[in-house]
Amino acid sequence: MNVFAEFLARIEKPEHRARIEEVLHWVKKTFPQLVPEFKWNQPMFTDHGTFIIGFSVSKHHLAASPEQAGIDHFSDTIVAAGYEHTKQLVRIPWAGPVDFSLLEKMIAFNIAEKEGCTTFWRK
Repeated sequence: MNVFAEFLARIEKPEHRARIEEVLHWVKKTFPQLVPEFKWNQPMFTDHGTFIIGFSVSKHHLAASPEQAGIDHFSDTIVAAGYEHTKQLVRIPWAGPVDFSLLEKMIAFNIAEKEGCTTFWRK
């Protein structure tokens, strides 16, 4: 996962860096077939060349982006987990726990939904 080293080194707050490192390592351990990539200034994971999930950091949260289809499919579950979301991302507050079961469901959904996808993004 050296592909993320420069990105991680730029995160100023050690606790934020530790949180995203934990999430990135968890994704790779849970879904070893996914390819870690760094594009558009964000760490992401792909499967057979198609986007599965990406992450970004901001002052107040870690953002997970499973594309709009993933947000739409899990909107109620995201809210029930105590997270806010937009059409493109889920906000995971730095102060709270990461709901890894929700991340697992979103990633598994994208892997299954995009099994035959030949483009990077959904059309």
